[in-house]
Amino acid sequence: MVFSPILLFPCLPLFAQQPDAPPTPPAIHVEVNRVSVGAIVTDSGGKFIEGLQRENFHLLDDGVEQIIKDFAAVDEPANVLVLIEAGPAVYLMEGGHLSAIYGLLLGLSASDRVAVVRYAQTPLAIADFTADKRVTADAIQRLQFNLGFGELNLSSSLDTVFDWIENTPSKKSIVLLSTGLDTSAPDDATRLLQRLRVGDIRIFAVSLAGEMRTPAASTGKKKKGPPTNAENAAARQFAAADAVLKRLAEASGGSSYFPTNAREFAEAYAEIARDIRHEYNLGFVPVHDDGQVHTLDVRVTPGTANSAGTSPVPDNNANALRIYHRQAYVAPKAEAP
Repeated sequence: MVFSPILLFPCLPLFAQQPDAPPTPPAIHVEVNRVSVGAIVTDSGGKFIEGLQRENFHLLDDGVEQIIKDFAAVDEPANVLVLIEAGPAVYLMEGGHLSAIYGLLLGLSASDRVAVVRYAQTPLAIADFTADKRVTADAIQRLQFNLGFGELNLSSSLDTVFDWIENTPSKKSIVLLSTGLDTSAPDDATRLLQRLRVGDIRIFAVSLAGEMRTPAASTGKKKKGPPTNAENAAARQFAAADAVLKRLAEASGGSSYFPTNAREFAEAYAEIARDIRHEYNLGFVPVHDDGQVHTLDVRVTPGTANSAGTSPVPDNNANALRIYHRQAYVAPKAEAP
């Protein structure tokens, strides 16, 4: 069964019409704009760093440090949308990456909700958000691929999916399984990157091109002689596709993975499952009201030792950390007098 985008995500409840109430004096609203920045902090091996405190973080707005007004180590249920490229190249991989994705489902918490969408020319919803991982696994098992040559509109499909889930409550992540090949118009790709930079949806991109670019690895045989012109062209195409996935993940504060075998797929999905649920939430009051895009930067220093007398930053070396966060935000715009 295929779900339409309208059914895929929660809509506003419908209320019965109520009789008109008597007019009341206008209320005085005091509104404080706050910018929320989710940060995932891992060591160089990808392990999430727990135990960090407010004083460990420095949050910069256009290079100027801001006072962190709100701080929380967030461990809450997440909404995870798995977006899978459904073109012929992925079909020829015989589903090895789909078998490995069950590791992602096993690594997620019981309360995390997962939806499945496939894309080629346009995205198509396959399974609605549900905490029942058996339903998700069944949807993945029944996934169909386009066997003919056609369009792989990665950027425009992602943009549409963003529209579907932008107002979904709680944390939102997209696990993108893609070769990185994109036939979207250049303007679509540019617009998507701008949207990712200021949005609060994190992308974890997993390349599906590894097995195709390293056929020798799967056969155990080494190719003799220099690469052919066709092989050189393919290498350039794969490099460009990898760059696309890296840009998408980096812009959204996520991470990218380039596995070449089942073990590396399983490791990537296990790391994603850990990172999806755990993050630090930093909030500040912007000093700008110009309605412009401002860059964000999050840094971590050793700071104060914890109750055990040690710092959670490994070896007191913040340079060993990897910090993932969105790159920018749109400042509120002051109303004209």
